[in-house]
Amino acid sequence: MKIIVNISSQTLIFMNDFQQQSWPVSTAANGPGERSGSFCTPRGAHRVRLKIGRGCPFGTVFKARRPTGEIYTPELGAQEPHRDWILSRILWLSGQESGKNKGGFGDTCCDTLRRYIYIHGTPDESFEQAPRSHGCIRMRNADIIELFDLVETGCIVEIFA
Repeated sequence: MKIIVNISSQTLIFMNDFQQQSWPVSTAANGPGERSGSFCTPRGAHRVRLKIGRGCPFGTVFKARRPTGEIYTPELGAQEPHRDWILSRILWLSGQESGKNKGGFGDTCCDTLRRYIYIHGTPDESFEQAPRSHGCIRMRNADIIELFDLVETGCIVEIFA
């Protein structure tokens, strides 16, 4: 079981022994990069550390990885147009390459887990298959729910430019 994210084509591919499936994604507006505070999408080998949101309703709003009690609507989005919406499901990533996407402190921090990099849902009406995120990998809500149900904690995630 493996997920491959291609930053250049803004696609995510899931594959296992039985199937291969592809979805459009939106990675960082600032492009690829591993440094803390860069707002870039980290490259290299990762794993799904935690799956968050199992059983939550479609459009559940998360803040600090916890449901807020809100369900996203375009009207709610219009009330807070600059909010970085994290919706429906979260796959929290952990870097696997020391010094590249794992470890470091202060100015040398490159740790994907400590940067809170996720694969997550985003408002469908504003989704574009283009670099628009703050570092995470955004997907349409139905797509992230479908992916969430296919993957297991520990799943390999390869991200490349």
